[in-house]
Amino acid sequence: MKRRTWAGLLAVVLVLGLSVVAARESVPYVTFAPGPTVNVLGKFEDKSIVTVSGHKAYKDDGGLRLVTVIPSGPDQKISIPQLVSAWVDPDRDVYPYQAIYPKTATRDSVREESSAQMVSSKDSAVAAALRALDIPFKTAVKISEVTKGGPADGKLKAGDQVLSVNGREVTGLEQLTGIIRPLPVGTDIKVKVRRNGKVVEEEMTTAAAPDDKSASAVQVAIAPGFEFPFDVKLNISQNIGGPSGGLMFALGIYDVLTPGSLTDGKVIAGTGEIDADGNVLPIGGIQQKLVGAQDDGAELFLVPADNCAEALGGNYDPDKMRLVKVSTIEQGLDEVQAWVKNPDAKLARCTR
Repeated sequence: MKRRTWAGLLAVVLVLGLSVVAARESVPYVTFAPGPTVNVLGKFEDKSIVTVSGHKAYKDDGGLRLVTVIPSGPDQKISIPQLVSAWVDPDRDVYPYQAIYPKTATRDSVREESSAQMVSSKDSAVAAALRALDIPFKTAVKISEVTKGGPADGKLKAGDQVLSVNGREVTGLEQLTGIIRPLPVGTDIKVKVRRNGKVVEEEMTTAAAPDDKSASAVQVAIAPGFEFPFDVKLNISQNIGGPSGGLMFALGIYDVLTPGSLTDGKVIAGTGEIDADGNVLPIGGIQQKLVGAQDDGAELFLVPADNCAEALGGNYDPDKMRLVKVSTIEQGLDEVQAWVKNPDAKLARCTR
């Protein structure tokens, strides 16, 4: 064989070898794919997702669907072929790893953070719905996360409402830290909480605070909570976390607490974090959420105002599903009611 032929064959072998090596190498990116949608007016494991005790509840046969995305996990390695596949797929998206996860992220830490966000999201959704209905409620202090191996591990749980410490009533975040931090490290304390409607008292021994070894801590994350005049529970799969279902939870709660049908039997989807005052905040993965919503028959999609520009670049059919810009729960209610009454009604449009 001629030298040129040998050189050509060697080049082919080298290219193939490098391709195999490249295909096995991971790249620092995260892929997002459309996830399932959930009708908050429906059921999960034969139980209504929105359940109310102590107040009249109503049924709506329509659909208020929260939407989800499926990201690749913090421990999941993304190869170059997988990256390219996601990049060219109009239903999926790619983000730099550091834009989604911190360097120290693990599957467990991400799951714990997502669960804590869901607890907070549920509380804020109830508060926003009751505020929209002019139903008064009180503020409180809740546990949002418990550090593994800490004094409260196995004793306190995310979602617990803190009532008192050593008999001293707790009504605010600063008050709680003000009671515990001055105690000598290693002090035995009794923490009374309300958990699933029952009052429970747990005993634990304080440890040193991470930021001050001379200060006491029980190593939990706390967040503003609420004391509602009646019980509202949101029964949903533990596989769904994060704060982005807040708006749809709030609309579902509002619908269940009011006579008549908010949806008039139609399917409405949406997304957005919500705070206790009813403000709708932006979220991630909006384009993938549009795909899931349209696949499940949504005709109207509520988009957080700050996500509008990104949403317009999503792979959806505007002739089948209208996008509506939403800034507050009250605006969301107005837009839904106007659209239900007249599908051609002029609504707040998303613009670039």
